[in-house]
Amino acid sequence: MKRLLVVLLVSAMFAVGLAAPIVLKSADVHPDGYPTVEAVKMMGRIIEIMTNGKYKIEVYTGGQLGDEKETIEQTIMNVIQMTRVSVAPLQTFYDPIGVFAMPYLFRDEEHFWKVLEGPIGEELLKGVEKIGLVGLCYYDAGARSFYTRKPVQKPEDLKGMKIRVQMNEVMVALMQALGATGVPMAYAEVYTALQTGVVDGAENNPPSYYTARHFEVAPYYCLDGHTRIPEILLISKAFWDKLTPEEKLIFKTAAIASAQYEKYLWKKMEEEALEAVQKGGAKIFKPDISAFQKLAQAVYDRFPQYKDLIKRIQEVK
Repeated sequence: MKRLLVVLLVSAMFAVGLAAPIVLKSADVHPDGYPTVEAVKMMGRIIEIMTNGKYKIEVYTGGQLGDEKETIEQTIMNVIQMTRVSVAPLQTFYDPIGVFAMPYLFRDEEHFWKVLEGPIGEELLKGVEKIGLVGLCYYDAGARSFYTRKPVQKPEDLKGMKIRVQMNEVMVALMQALGATGVPMAYAEVYTALQTGVVDGAENNPPSYYTARHFEVAPYYCLDGHTRIPEILLISKAFWDKLTPEEKLIFKTAAIASAQYEKYLWKKMEEEALEAVQKGGAKIFKPDISAFQKLAQAVYDRFPQYKDLIKRIQEVK
C-alpha cells in the first residue's frame, strides 16, 4: 500500500509539472529584507506558479556572488542568470545608461518615474541587449546623499574629503566638481573604509545607509539628493533567448509586478531607515542645494555624449 501511495504521489507531481525545476541564480549586494531582494523573490514566486514549477529563482544576497561589476560580467556570460544592480556600474558596459547618474537630473520623483516608465526608459532597457543582457525593469533606489565622518552642510565642507562612490565616471567627476576626491569602491568594503578613515564619507540612499550600518561610522547625513539613480534588474540574453515567447511574457510581466511591489517596500523602508539612523545617533542635515547644483553643472560639460538624452529627459512633462 505504501509503495502504491508513493508511486501515485510521484506520478501526480510530474503530472502538475513539479519535476526538477530549472534554477536561475540571481545576485544582489543587499541583505535579506531589502526591497530589491524581496521584489526579486516575489518575481520568482510568480514565475514558479505561472510556469507550473518549471523555473525557480534563487536569490544570493549580501554580495555572495561578487560586487555589482562582477555580477554584471557573470550575467553577460550566463554564469549566473540574473542580477539586480544600480545603473551606475552598468555604465562601464553600456555608456548611454550612465545618463541616469547625472547630478540633479530629475525635477522630482514624479519626473523620474515618467522618464523611466516612458519611451526613454524603455529605449535604455532595450539597449543593454547589445552587451548580452536583457533589461527587465527598473527598481526605486531613492535619492543619494552624502554621509560623512564630520559634518557637511555646504559644498565647501567637502573640500579635500575622500568620498566613496560607485564605480562610475560621472560620480567621480561630481566629487571633483564639489572639491572632493571620488574613490570608487565595492559596496561591501565601505564600512571598514569609513571606520578606518580610508575614506571620509560616502553617498547613498537612506535604506542602504541604515542596512549597511554605515551610520555607525559616518554619523552625519546631508540630504542634498544629488542623484536619483535607479536600480535595474538584468537577465542573461543567452538564457533569455532560450525561453519561449510565452515564457518571456511571463518573466517580463512578473518583473513589472515586482517593480510595483518594490516601490511600495521602498517608501516604507525609507521612512523607517531615516527614523532608525537618527535613533542610532546620526545627525541629519537638509542643506540649501542651490550651491551644490551650481558646482555640479561642470559635470554636464564633461559628458557631452549625454547632451541629447539630457535634453529629452528635461523635456518630459
